[in-house]
Amino acid sequence: MKDLFDFMEGPRVPSLIEFENREEWDGVYEIVDCKRALSPSNLPEMDYALNPYSGCEHGCIYCYAPDVTHSPWDGWRVVRVKKNIVARLSSETKDIKGIIGIGTVTDPYQGAEGRFTLTRQCLEVLKRRGYEIHLHTKSDLILRDVDILDGMKGQVAVTLTGLDERTSKITEPGAPMPSVRLETLRRLTDRGINTYALIAPISDRLEGREEEFCDAVAGTGVRRAALDPLNLKPGVRMRTERMGFYPSLKSTEKIRNLLESSGIQVRNVF
Repeated sequence: MKDLFDFMEGPRVPSLIEFENREEWDGVYEIVDCKRALSPSNLPEMDYALNPYSGCEHGCIYCYAPDVTHSPWDGWRVVRVKKNIVARLSSETKDIKGIIGIGTVTDPYQGAEGRFTLTRQCLEVLKRRGYEIHLHTKSDLILRDVDILDGMKGQVAVTLTGLDERTSKITEPGAPMPSVRLETLRRLTDRGINTYALIAPISDRLEGREEEFCDAVAGTGVRRAALDPLNLKPGVRMRTERMGFYPSLKSTEKIRNLLESSGIQVRNVF
């Protein structure tokens, strides 16, 4: 049988016939096998972590996932597509209990998901078996899957970092724009899906715009928010300081007070 892969220098490019969905996506990726779908999680409100992809095309300068996963930063934007993860998940969820966190070290709805649909297929398995989830994303692609999320146990977080598009393009170049994320949060909330605003990281780029930002968050109708100040781990510090991007306790506290005054329940991420 003819090999499905065309080998080139760098990441290999598989044929689309390996996956049912043939929607085009032009990112750089590899097809890989995973040994396990689930790993134990120490994050709040999660017992297991599920990441259908590794690496992330968003390229956020403040991301500490490469350090957590012991991955080189210079290859982090190569998306690794775990082709067997749905089968592994089906096998592993026969005997475990607990809350499953989705997208703990990468966005499960980055552009690759539009082509490979691994997150959607994993959600189908989890919903069928009655699992509770805790999902994080910056992407409006999640709206494609509201039919599955309807009635599913758990919660969804949409990550917000500010309002300024220029800052977003510099600091998170592959992620959807701030206005898109706010609209995603609004539509999920309107749909009745248990959703909250994950405001992370909070940086000095929000100073002076806290009221405008909090008005925009409150305008989505969301009733809960979680705050996470910019975490300057060693690798992160090098990238953020080079771009003049710093933590801001002042903005963190002001945002907390403004959101609470709008009737939004606020907590810290950690």
